[in-house]
Amino acid sequence: MSDKRRYYIDNIRSFGVILVLIYHVFYIYNGIGVLGGFPISQSIGIFDDFSTIVYPWMMILLFVAAGIAAKFSLEKRTGKQFISERLRKLIIPSVLGVFVVHWVTGYINMYLGGGLSIIPSFLVYPISVLAGSGHLWFAHVLFLYSVVLFLFRKPIDRLKKSGERANLIISLAFGILIWLGAQTLNMPVITVYRFGIYFVAFIIGYCVFSHESIIKKLEKSRYISLALTIVFGVVYFVLFRKMNYTEPVVLKNIITNFYAWCAVLAIFGFGRRYLDKENAFSRYLVTNSYGYYILHYPILMCSAYLLHIYTDLGVLAKIFITLIMEVVLTIVANEIIKRIPLVRYLVLGIKRRKNEIQIDN
Repeated sequence: MSDKRRYYIDNIRSFGVILVLIYHVFYIYNGIGVLGGFPISQSIGIFDDFSTIVYPWMMILLFVAAGIAAKFSLEKRTGKQFISERLRKLIIPSVLGVFVVHWVTGYINMYLGGGLSIIPSFLVYPISVLAGSGHLWFAHVLFLYSVVLFLFRKPIDRLKKSGERANLIISLAFGILIWLGAQTLNMPVITVYRFGIYFVAFIIGYCVFSHESIIKKLEKSRYISLALTIVFGVVYFVLFRKMNYTEPVVLKNIITNFYAWCAVLAIFGFGRRYLDKENAFSRYLVTNSYGYYILHYPILMCSAYLLHIYTDLGVLAKIFITLIMEVVLTIVANEIIKRIPLVRYLVLGIKRRKNEIQIDN
């Protein structure tokens, strides 16, 4: 194992989190029928197009990065230490943190669904808690995969040894596994819980992309991956533009999944080439990006709720103001919360300030 930190993995992860923050603004103002948004008077096509383009590969990218992180983490920890750490970082914020912060998301979702008018006032908070997990599904699923990795580490590690022999053709062929994963273990209604495809991505990250030799091959072939991303992406966009991109008919399509996988290959290839560096700004993002992911959604929902209730601004103005409020207030909230001992543990899973969450690498 090389002692050199792979900064491009840190930066790809930070890029993924920033993308999620931007995407969620466009998502809550979408005009193509994706559930969970605020009512709008008109659709802003360019933002809906952006969401359509990034949605297929955005979370796959983060799960691949999480698989790589799990590999590095297990090189430094025992299995029990690994699970204990994941319990603190993933389950504490996504379960106990709901009582502190994320109930706000549940409250606003009930408002949007008209539930506040029929729910007794004494039940509003507990139901808001139950309905407030929202984007924290990522932590739930990642913890589940971590437990599976802990329980079946020996056979999975045998796959990891074989993973080092992969080349570009094999890496592209993993797109078939991504497509097959997209067909399995999908929760009805709650479409974000796509256990099959994200587990495949996580395991590929752990077994294959954790080998630096594989990422070097992706770097050399990055323009091939980019060309394939463009080809599959154009076909995907023509087929599904103006459709609800979260529907199974879209997500299970083979074109969608090969587009998503080629995009991930291209991002890792270009990432190693251009993002394998660190500066003060990137270091700050790495150490705080998990906090941004955890905190951004209730702040986003509050910002949009206030604009919806108290202003008559047009959709475009609301989108830009919401984005600015989300980014600024998320940074401020993260800086405040990580300085409050008990709250930072419940909301961010941080025991001490120096333990700001970052990818193992």
